[in-house]
Amino acid sequence: MPKGRLEHANISVTDLDRTARFLEQLAGWRIRWRGPSMNNGETVHIGTDDAYVALYTHPDVKGGFSKGQPLNHIGIVVDDLDAAEKVVVEAGLEPWGHDDYEPGRRFYVFDWDGIEWEIVSYA
Repeated sequence: MPKGRLEHANISVTDLDRTARFLEQLAGWRIRWRGPSMNNGETVHIGTDDAYVALYTHPDVKGGFSKGQPLNHIGIVVDDLDAAEKVVVEAGLEPWGHDDYEPGRRFYVFDWDGIEWEIVSYA
């Protein structure tokens, strides 16, 4: 049987720079690549050497995305949940859904485009 791993997820956002900065500060990720893409768009790959999130935008991306259509949330593991929550608040976003159950503590946040992020720590 083949073995696999998640390499990336590709999501549409209205402001590449804002979302990339947020993920850099939240998770210590780096921009791996940035360049032109389909439909006169632009893409930023941000993450680690092993995995990343592709942020995509083009002139017709206006926002107003429907939650859960079909994405529910994207989970990010951090080593310091309290520091991550501070980044979220400083970005003007509101953390919610705090919980502490095996295997770790977590909270959720909607970004400016309505994308739900689960921030979790197993520390």
